[in-house]
Amino acid sequence: MTISVLLLTLNEESNLPHCLAALDWCDDVVVLDSFSTDNTLEVADSYGARVVQRRFDSFAGQRNFGLDTIEFKHEWILHLDADEIVTPALVAELQKVVREGDKCAYQIAPKLMFMGRWLRHSSMYPCYQVRFGRADKLRFVQVGHGQRESLGPEQIGVLREGYLHYSVSKGIADWFERHNRYSTDEARQCIELRQRGFGSLRSIWRERDRLRRRRRLKELSIRLPFRPFLRFMHAYIWHRGVLDGGPGFLYCQMLAAYEFMITSKVTELRYRDSAEGISAQRPALRRVSKSESAGHAKVLRMPEAAARASAVGGRTDSRRDSKIACQATEDSA
Repeated sequence: MTISVLLLTLNEESNLPHCLAALDWCDDVVVLDSFSTDNTLEVADSYGARVVQRRFDSFAGQRNFGLDTIEFKHEWILHLDADEIVTPALVAELQKVVREGDKCAYQIAPKLMFMGRWLRHSSMYPCYQVRFGRADKLRFVQVGHGQRESLGPEQIGVLREGYLHYSVSKGIADWFERHNRYSTDEARQCIELRQRGFGSLRSIWRERDRLRRRRRLKELSIRLPFRPFLRFMHAYIWHRGVLDGGPGFLYCQMLAAYEFMITSKVTELRYRDSAEGISAQRPALRRVSKSESAGHAKVLRMPEAAARASAVGGRTDSRRDSKIACQATEDSA
């Protein structure tokens, strides 16, 4: 087999055995671990995988580090996460493109598995990602919480077969915990895209590459109102997620909740930027020295003393006027 595998991990002792078991056809599996604290390294070693460790910064950063620093046995690299499983049909197609393909990299569509079934409609299959390419040609760029390829569309092919993606294998709570982190990066990307401008709608329909058209549609969607509701309707009605039964309905709700996280954080970030702008326009307060403070206190005491004297004088005059009035009354009597 003329294919190497670069596998990213962080505390994946539960997912890794299934992933590595499906890679028994590969003689060069490299696990790039982000310093796991569970038994991930022991599992990798038991399956004969090489292990390299690096602190996680981003998906693009991890994959590029592996491509730049690790010596692979083969020139073609398959990029995987621990919750993804390669099928025999995909392996056969990978071998074919290595022998006969004329592209530098290839897109592969994940098949989302949830509650024991493939969510073909709710996951909007096929949503392609570039995951297979030549080690000397393919590099990644971080966009939002994920990565994109740095190659042009003319250098990228498309594979028919997909890999199985068990995104919710650790439970819904773990899924929400991860997507809470992802939504922060997505919110920042949304603000950047809004500031950059969009262009024309015609440019979307003129785009022949399916992956790039999908990305352009995402840029359009961030400008729409009611995005959580629209995300649910898009997946459940437009993409017929209703055909995926109960798991599909639940997953579409999860997508809407994820969209709500993103829109909420966009609002929060814009508020912070606005508040910082207002704060920057306010004049800075000058610190007052002790001597200036003491002098100011003396100045304040003088009017206060004068006011007290005036008040005392006023009460004295009032008493004198009252006494004179009483005497006048007695004389007239």
